[in-house]
Amino acid sequence: MTDGRTAICPGTYDPVTNGHLDIIGRAANVFDRVVVGVVNQPTRKEKTVFTAEERKGFIDEAVSRNGLANVEVEVFSVLLVELAREHGAKAIVKGLRAISDFEYEFEMNQLNRKLAPEIESIYIIASPEYSFLSSTGVKEMATFGGDVSDLVPAGVAAALADRLKR
Repeated sequence: MTDGRTAICPGTYDPVTNGHLDIIGRAANVFDRVVVGVVNQPTRKEKTVFTAEERKGFIDEAVSRNGLANVEVEVFSVLLVELAREHGAKAIVKGLRAISDFEYEFEMNQLNRKLAPEIESIYIIASPEYSFLSSTGVKEMATFGGDVSDLVPAGVAAALADRLKR
């Protein structure tokens, strides 16, 4: 599909949060097809808690449970713009929570535009109930026994409790 109705929603998703799922769902309401790109080996973050396949599985389960039939999930290890080209996507969709997100995304947008000026970056502002939510914060809470069950899908909460218990 190369008609501009496909979007890529990239991320590490370690772990996927309800904030991520909100952005994915909102993108699915705008685009005919959304490809959630799970970064295989992130470059700006340390080792992940979950493997790429585990992260993909958590998102697949949540997407299915939420009835998002136009969303597919794929692990990728190429430049983001190459993933977009492979799928005929004309848009990269990212969520923004705060000014700090904007600063990083602004830099990434400029680099992506240099590599692929035909692909637009589109930003969705986080819903108020998720504006504070980050994977890093969720992992920290889970590490110290905090209840994250209202921040992530149930399967993710259980896996975090098992994987990060002290």
